[in-house]
Amino acid sequence: MKLFFISLGCDKNLVDSEHMLGLLDGEDGITITDDETQADIIIINTCCFIGDAKEESIKTILEMAEYKKQGTLKGLIVTGCLAERYRREIKEELPEVDAVLGTNSYDSILEAVRQVLDGVRYENFKSLEGLPGIQKRTLTTGGHYAYLKIAEGCNKRCSYCIIPKIRGAYRSVPIEELLQQAKRLVLQGVKEIILVAQETTLYGVDLYGKKTLAKLLDSLNQIKGLVWIRILYCYPEEIDDELIEAIVRNNKVCHYLDIPIQHSSDEILKRMGRKTNHADLVTMIQKLREKIPDICLRTTLICGFPGETDETHEELMQFVNDMEFDRLGAFVYSPEEGTLAETFQNQIEEEQKLCWQEQVMELQQEISFDKNEDLKGKEFLVFVEGKVADENVYLGRTYRDAPEVDGYVFIHTSEMLMTGDFVKVKITGAYEYDLIGELIP
Repeated sequence: MKLFFISLGCDKNLVDSEHMLGLLDGEDGITITDDETQADIIIINTCCFIGDAKEESIKTILEMAEYKKQGTLKGLIVTGCLAERYRREIKEELPEVDAVLGTNSYDSILEAVRQVLDGVRYENFKSLEGLPGIQKRTLTTGGHYAYLKIAEGCNKRCSYCIIPKIRGAYRSVPIEELLQQAKRLVLQGVKEIILVAQETTLYGVDLYGKKTLAKLLDSLNQIKGLVWIRILYCYPEEIDDELIEAIVRNNKVCHYLDIPIQHSSDEILKRMGRKTNHADLVTMIQKLREKIPDICLRTTLICGFPGETDETHEELMQFVNDMEFDRLGAFVYSPEEGTLAETFQNQIEEEQKLCWQEQVMELQQEISFDKNEDLKGKEFLVFVEGKVADENVYLGRTYRDAPEVDGYVFIHTSEMLMTGDFVKVKITGAYEYDLIGELIP
């Protein structure tokens, strides 16, 4: 029984996909294939966070459904965020789909496959409370780095975001379970663990009555064989002295933070339902750079939120110019049905959103290039991720680079390097987002 798996969306969704693969591979004679034309079962773990993600999920379902029509596919299963949000529409409008599982039901994936093979149209939508109890996991990231999802859901209720409705309230994974998962990953060869959640900074508040991310970092730092710990998705208003001190004292924690701020205008932040303001953002960024001088800061912004004006956009541009983020991504606002922001007046034309996004990214490109130029001559520990075909050039990442979203160091050397190696590299050249380096013997 050959199974083809498609994981769409964010790294948090990828963790769910890897757990499903772990539950399936080898069970009931199932083997995983990378060729959808040979598959007996296709599973699509979907995303619908913004409009583009929703369109990609629907397009992928329709493309895979063609194999069902051709008679080569025995079962098509849809899981994840789109399945949770549009369960009725999928059931009524896509008869080719044989099973639908919600976001908190992925531990029922083997049962779904069995039911589909028995000719039963299956669905499972558990309450968005608690967490699936899963141990098995099949890594899809190459085996040298892995994401560790420390919590599910979100309590923030930003006006543009649908996540609380499709993922539920914030639920932390017990620290003991996270440590067991992390140790298993390291035993499998993982050297970098990347902490993810809708918001990592609130980890533990529901279980322990207070923020416990600092304690988790202390514990993870003691795992032998683990080299790097990276933290993503820290909401700015929740970054406190305890967390900063934990980053400083734990040598394995990368001096890198992903801080999604979305905007800098007090007016727009208030309409977004964010719990911070311009002055607090500036203070927090200055404090991080004072306490951790070599910290690399990444953020994300939304362009064209309802009610945005030329003035608030210019305010954002000035903020980007002043703060000089090391890494920055800008996205156009997507009105999502079921969110408060969808009902707001003064929706922005798509052309205007794209124009503002382009301006932000052009400015950031200049900032990024200047910052990379400043790194020339400096030495870094670099995590090797692969080799450029037919060249004596390897791809690697410094502590300043998260996989998939940040840049690479192109390492020129005639020596043989292996994926997962850590090597010392001197930076010799710079692009807008990538670096060039030479191996230090």
